[in-house]
Amino acid sequence: MDETLLMIPGPTRVAPRVLKAMSENIINHRSALFGEILTETNQMMSEVFQTENQSYLITGSGTAAMEAALANTISKGDRVLNIVGGKFGQRFMQITETHKGIPVQLEVEWGHGVNPDDVRYILEEEEDIKAVTIVHNETSTGVTNPIDEVGKIMQDYDALYIVDTVSSLGGDDVFVDGYGIDICVTGSQKCLAAPPGIAAITLSDDAWDVVDKTDNQTYYLNLKKYKKSGDATPPETPYTPAVSLIYAMQEALRVIMEEGLEERVLRHKLAAKATQNGVTALGLELFAQKEVSSNTVTSVRMPEGITDKELRGTMRERYRIELAGGQDHLKGNVFRVGHMGNITHREIISTIAALEMTMQGLGLDVEIGEGVAAVADTYLAE
Repeated sequence: MDETLLMIPGPTRVAPRVLKAMSENIINHRSALFGEILTETNQMMSEVFQTENQSYLITGSGTAAMEAALANTISKGDRVLNIVGGKFGQRFMQITETHKGIPVQLEVEWGHGVNPDDVRYILEEEEDIKAVTIVHNETSTGVTNPIDEVGKIMQDYDALYIVDTVSSLGGDDVFVDGYGIDICVTGSQKCLAAPPGIAAITLSDDAWDVVDKTDNQTYYLNLKKYKKSGDATPPETPYTPAVSLIYAMQEALRVIMEEGLEERVLRHKLAAKATQNGVTALGLELFAQKEVSSNTVTSVRMPEGITDKELRGTMRERYRIELAGGQDHLKGNVFRVGHMGNITHREIISTIAALEMTMQGLGLDVEIGEGVAAVADTYLAE
């Protein structure tokens, strides 16, 4: 059977050398040897975050790091400004509620980016905002939020700036120190192109001050324990880590270092442009506003008269290419093409070619080759 090509916004395809790294023998996670592996991996993680701060790995998905960010910094009754423009902005708000914080919701229309002036307005009008959460790249909508501009506004306020870069780190510009981010979180299975199951988090000195003063209500995600173990000699994790997944994370980060972070981001930007040009050449409409369209996932409105099952089902069953569907109220109304991690022109051309055949097979007026030509022209122009 042909291997299915994953063109979804995570998990992404993993390089053979990264998969091979997981086959290494398990070693004592309290040993000096594992401490060396953890040290190198954390150092590379900080390089990708582009921060001087220490980074810490958490065995769990990106959501674990999202929860750690809030669970260790807010107490019952603390007010948190949650910027909500998609599924994962909603998740930050739900985590706020879970830990008895009071969400102050800044609702953003799905498909649009947040207006930084709205953030400033709320911080001026609302008292005692302890933290602001924002999702850099909303995979549910294909939108990238302006975390750099919001970061400039945050410099005028005492609230912690907490940013989810789960689906953007390694595929878009993220300068943790340059953007004034206090807590930044990510996951292994998106642009970093490692297997699912590892999250990473980094905190500024200001954030650690808040952590130290907060009586948190979490055991496994207690960041004070991660810091104490991580700063030990040799460094450790407070609980048994997913050793094989950390082998993979180490190798995936080495791949990024070899490619070069700047080059990797440019590759993602070109892949996004090619994908968007390819689908629009077929007469399809992008869901996200063009000025905030994502580097790592393209959200496309479903062609009129075509169901999700018909389009994505044909792509999957006949052409062995997996696309993502819509979430919440977008279910059945959009499909999403992930172009993150190790994706190159080869995968994008294959995807657009299969999309052309799928659409024509479903009776849509599509000229075979137009989408592929648009992709090729995009790459040839660079």
